[in-house]
Amino acid sequence: MSETTPTMLDDRALIRVSGEDVRGFLQGLVTADTMGALPAWSGLLTAQGKALFDFLLWADDDDLLIDCEADQADALARRLSIYRLRRAITIARDDSLAVHWSRDTDRGMPDPRLAELGHRWLAQPAAAANGWRAHRLSLGVTEGQAELGSDKTLWLECNARELNGVSFTKGCYVGQENTARMHHRAKVNRRLVVAPLGEAGERTRVRYPEFGLMVEHRRVEALGDAIIPDWLAAAL
Repeated sequence: MSETTPTMLDDRALIRVSGEDVRGFLQGLVTADTMGALPAWSGLLTAQGKALFDFLLWADDDDLLIDCEADQADALARRLSIYRLRRAITIARDDSLAVHWSRDTDRGMPDPRLAELGHRWLAQPAAAANGWRAHRLSLGVTEGQAELGSDKTLWLECNARELNGVSFTKGCYVGQENTARMHHRAKVNRRLVVAPLGEAGERTRVRYPEFGLMVEHRRVEALGDAIIPDWLAAAL
């Protein structure tokens, strides 16, 4: 990769969580094990186990950085602040850093969801990268509210188990009961999938005519022409 190749994901933002025991604070809220190795893909769910927000968590000394959709950063910060209560914790957007990505570098860390997605790292803002969304969709990986919905899709239906977005050993978090029940019963009846572009229907979440693709929420027995990469085929 050339030193001048643009790498910044300009649709991402960072929220810094700092203060008293921030790992412990988020441990009881989100799906990933914040006490384990980071970065990690994670979700903040409803009590029923449906996705509200998805994001990656990064460690920065004693702080945690949340790598999230830029359009949802303020809403996510407000939601997390509801749980803060009287804790000495600050939750605020950090515009001094940006999320960077490349398919063709060893810089940073492999994406914790799937190594084929490429490497990510945090650095000062720079020129915006091209190609991330097309590459992600080509691998059948969905993310963000347009694709996952807000309070519409159970976390395991977002392929969180297959893409390392949930810990089944860390204990309680918001939405844990239903998520754990589905996992232990091996009962995931629907999946978010990427498929060739077609007419929008009730299963359609978002269409990407520029890529000839769309994201749909389909029953596992009716996946049809969906892209079924190896990581998903192994779970079906």
